[in-house]
Amino acid sequence: MAADEKTEAKTEQAKGKIKEVAGRAVGNERLTAEGRAEQTKGDARQAKEKAKDALTD
Repeated sequence: MAADEKTEAKTEQAKGKIKEVAGRAVGNERLTAEGRAEQTKGDARQAKEKAKDALTD
């Protein structure tokens, strides 16, 4: 389960980065903001998984 969550976090971060870059390229502030938000959500999920790993080690 943890590996799935970690993979999902990385995927979310990557999708967010793509949205952010695309938004900047076309001048779409909403898309840029969505991308940043998605990256932040992925970062939070990744931090949660790292904390779980630290507690179980």
